[in-house]
Parts: sequence; structure tokens; C-alpha cells
Amino acid sequence: SHSLRYFRLGVSDPGHGIPEFISVGYVDSHPITTYDSVSRRKEPRALWVAENLAPDHWERHTQLLRGWQQTFTVELKQLRHHYNHSGLHTYQRMMGCELLEDGSTTGFLQYAYDGQDFLIFNKDTLSWMAMDNVAHITKRAWEANRHELQYQKNWLEEECIACLKRFLEYGKDTLQRTEPPLVRVNRKETSPGITTLHCRAHGFYPPEISMIWKKNGEEIIQEMDSGDILPSGDGTYQTWVSVELEPQSSAVYTCHVQHGGVHTVHQVPWESETIPLVMKAVAGSIVLAIALAGVGILAWRRRRRAT
Repeated sequence: SHSLRYFRLGVSDPGHGIPEFISVGYVDSHPITTYDSVSRRKEPRALWVAENLAPDHWERHTQLLRGWQQTFTVELKQLRHHYNHSGLHTYQRMMGCELLEDGSTTGFLQYAYDGQDFLIFNKDTLSWMAMDNVAHITKRAWEANRHELQYQKNWLEEECIACLKRFLEYGKDTLQRTEPPLVRVNRKETSPGITTLHCRAHGFYPPEISMIWKKNGEEIIQEMDSGDILPSGDGTYQTWVSVELEPQSSAVYTCHVQHGGVHTVHQVPWESETIPLVMKAVAGSIVLAIALAGVGILAWRRRRRAT
């Protein structure tokens, strides 16, 4: 799957070096455009974007984002008044769409205040879901403009998907590549008598990956701990799973990693080394778990909801 997302962040009373307003566009986890209240210019963040978008695009969207900067300043001031807040607070907007592997699409648009969900748009019912009493004030005002609600629905379902498909073509060498994970399995005594087995994967792309532990061939579920799938900063991702080893256990523990249709099995070594045992192509779906890089100084993670 692939996604196009635009994040906007407004900050009240920003400190030294912190912009009052930031806007960043992403395709998957790759930043493609940026704007902030210091430069007051929309600029490309990827070479393949700069090479394919016409010069008038940047000037036109710079003017639009300057308008959004003013809108965020006004709306954040209103929210601070309604909440009776002063000092540093944040106001965020996230909108975008996803193109799934089966060809279906989703779209999303939501706002957050101080990192917490504030308003979530339902494009099917053309309505806003308010998270608290203050959000209900904005909900009533925005739902009175049916033309704007229909515009947002059309953008999410049509224009956003069309833009995403164009970006996927522009950046196909970067976005549609596959880099297999490098996997390391080791054991570590975390406390007297307790040994934890770690399975770490890094350097992989795309970010969809499945990692599980098995004990004597049976999947371990409840006892397993896992980390988020996070960007490594070089265009690849990293994640991990761990499980505690039962004292005096003679069971065989294996870490199973599935990525890009390839399944690898790694047995726990007696020393901290990686021992790949089996590699075979497997058909079937891959568990989707994408962690997005944060934008600005604060970001909130979208909870997956039906759209």
C-alpha cells in the first residue's frame, strides 16, 4: 500500500527557532514538500518532486499556504479562548489518502489540539466527529457549509488519489523498490534467572513487515513484546520483537520474519549471532504496521478508523 499525507502544525507563543506554522507533505514516509512561517515558501524535499512539478505550482501553493498560516493563527487563538488556555499550545491538521494493495482506497481528514484528537471528518456522512464540548462548537459551524463538506469528500476520494498515483510514477525508483531486512537474533540476561530473546530487523523497505516468535513451532502471542516500525532516517525502517525465555527450558525458539513475500526463520544462537536457517517465498498477506515520522515539535498518531 502507499499513502499521501499532508500535516499542518500551528504553535502559539513559539520559542526561539520554532516556526509558528509548518506544513509538510509525505508520500509513504518520504517528505516531498515543506513550508514554514519563517521561509514563507513551499519547497520540494525530494529531487524527483522538484524535477516533475512545474514552477508555477510552487508559487500558487505558496500563496495558498500563506492563507492557511493565517487561518491556523486565528483558529488556534479561538481554541485557546474557548479552553481558557495561555502559553504554548498546538493545533494540527492531517489529511490524505491511501491506495491499498487490492486497488481500494481510503481517505482521512482530522484535527488535533495539543496532540489529542479534536475533530475527525466522516466523508461518507459528510459530518465531523467532535471529541469534546469545544470541538462541538467548531463542528456546528463547519457542518453548516455543505459545499465545503462535499469539496473535502471529493478531494479525498478523487484528487488526492490522482496526486498519489502521479507521485508514485515520479518517484518509482525510490518508492517502489524493495530492500530486505537485516535480522539479528540474540539473548540477554535482563535480571537474575531471567533471559530475554531479542529479534531485531533493520534496513528494510517498504515498511510492511511481520515478525513473530515461535516455541517448538507454535506461535507465541501473549508473552511477546514488540516495538513500533520506525524510520531509520535513511529511507529504510527498523523494528523488533522479544520474548522471555522460560527458566531451564529446552524448547527451541525461532524468530519468523516475513517481508515482501519472503519468509526467513532465525533460531536463537547460544552466542549473540544471527543464524538464518530457512528462506522461502511465501504467498499471502503481510501484516500492515506503519509508523510515521513526526512533524514539527509535536505530532499525534492517527487512530485507524473506518472511512
